[in-house]
Amino acid sequence: MMTNTTAPVTTTANKTTGSLRVKALVLTVSAVLAGSGAVAAAAAASAQQPNSSRPGRTAAQNGPMRDVAAQVLAAGAPGYVARINDGHRVAITLAGLADTTTRRPLTSRDQFEVGSNTKTFMSTLALQLVDRGQLDLNAPVSKYLPGVVPNGRNITVRMLLNHTSGLFSYTADADFFTKLSDDPQHVWTEQELLDVAFKHEPNFAPGTSWSYSNTNYILVGMILQKQTGKSLPDLVQQRIAGPLGLKHTYFANPRATNTGPGYAHGYAVSFAGTSPTYADTSSWPIGGWGGAAGAIISTPTELSRFFSAVLGGKLFSQHQLNQMKTTVDVPKDFPIEGGYGLGLFKIKSPCGTVWGHGGDTLGHHSTAVVSADGRRTAVSDTTAEPSDEESNAGVNRFVQVAFAAEDVTICQMLDKPVPAAVLQALHGTTPTPAPTATATAVK
Repeated sequence: MMTNTTAPVTTTANKTTGSLRVKALVLTVSAVLAGSGAVAAAAAASAQQPNSSRPGRTAAQNGPMRDVAAQVLAAGAPGYVARINDGHRVAITLAGLADTTTRRPLTSRDQFEVGSNTKTFMSTLALQLVDRGQLDLNAPVSKYLPGVVPNGRNITVRMLLNHTSGLFSYTADADFFTKLSDDPQHVWTEQELLDVAFKHEPNFAPGTSWSYSNTNYILVGMILQKQTGKSLPDLVQQRIAGPLGLKHTYFANPRATNTGPGYAHGYAVSFAGTSPTYADTSSWPIGGWGGAAGAIISTPTELSRFFSAVLGGKLFSQHQLNQMKTTVDVPKDFPIEGGYGLGLFKIKSPCGTVWGHGGDTLGHHSTAVVSADGRRTAVSDTTAEPSDEESNAGVNRFVQVAFAAEDVTICQMLDKPVPAAVLQALHGTTPTPAPTATATAVK
């Protein structure tokens, strides 16, 4: 039974069994495939749709996610979606628009750029090859890509996967996003991206420290293609999406194939002026600069299913899952407490430890977390990414909300109360009242 009324934020539930230019934003929610680009067109964000409370929960218990959605839109995002499975029920929170030009409302079925969540897909493909005897994690990169990587004989495949190679990230190059902004339709080759990275000295000697680098995963993608003789789109479809029945998940080659109804547009937003301005990035080739570091397109449900399958050991052997979950500590100045395994973060949140990743593109900010047993998942997407070259109040607020929103979704996934400090961060210094709503239950 379903009843609807109009209100700014939607939460529906059904029973189940089962960028880089701005340092603070670069590190937001562990993703770090962040975007920065020219902002060309103004777009208005509008909240929409009814709320629905989750069966068995009081309005007060459902309040945190409605609050998150309201704060995300107030921080400048056109749209926000979160899908939370606490192991018993799935709750979906929706707010805003999928397309500000047509005013099409965002839905929980809309595809979006998952950004660096792609790294977990690439790591999964690599571990499958290990199971097949086609890849050795401890072999030097030079074995698979001879002459490609400086000092490649001292950098192992494992170091690429867990970001201990020391290789400079091409997205940290001062001119990279300027060039990307000047010509957002340019499709960068893998070699062009490596040329950007390798003109810089390494951050440290291989295996001696940790530094997130998108260059690592461009190289992982090259190894996967060389060892299999298949393209990344084919590998994702044949070895992950197909077996899991993910009909709306694919590797963009180089763009999203359909950005009409069913697709959440992303927006580069600038807070530098008197009011935010927006550029629609949905036609820009994410596969042409993100590549193996960030070119997957998916939906909240399918991304949840993927991460559940990964932690549930459904895509490779238990031994490989153990390797994926063997982490190295991230630096103390990194804003996420925990460690990094093989394409997977271990996140120590205020409500408990979870696994997952995040993703930032030129127009999307997303997070995906999962419990250790794969039974609980939380996926969210914010359809905006700051494009300002320097930090400002708008960027700072966006980042603050992003951190707090992830903490809230984790707490909801683990079915634990949200700490007061997290709610205070979510509201910042000027709290935005949550919109009123009526309940809609799907049983």
